Amino acid sequence: MRRMLFITIMIMLVAVFILQTPTDCAAQSKKQTATETKAKSGLEVLEGRWLRPDGGYIMQIRAIDGSGKMDAGYFNPRPINVSKAQATKESGKIKVFVELTDVGYPGSTYTLTYDPKEDVLRGIYYQAAMKQSFDVYFTRMK
Repeated sequence: MRRMLFITIMIMLVAVFILQTPTDCAAQSKKQTATETKAKSGLEVLEGRWLRPDGGYIMQIRAIDGSGKMDAGYFNPRPINVSKAQATKESGKIKVFVELTDVGYPGSTYTLTYDPKEDVLRGIYYQAAMKQSFDVYFTRMK
């Protein structure tokens, strides 16, 4: 009885592998390629929570896709709408652009560069409502 059950299970497993559709294989290959692209891009180093010490502002980078589009949040201390978040590599440096569109932040932006030696994001915060730019930096939260 056990032998018959074992043989039946083995036949079912072989059938599953044989009947796997080309679409399933292509989808798996696409997913693997996207993962490899992300790993090769080096942008994943940005993922995490970042603190701007001069005001307690927090930027959270949850994920970055292969094109550099970031899933990001910004908090002061409540959430502020992030309308655009993009990471790029330019001349070997990782750049970050974040645009905020919320009450008090109509089109305010961060243009930052990642410093791998200090694990810091440095750059300019443009406060659109005041039409002023400020030198800022974010440190990684542990």
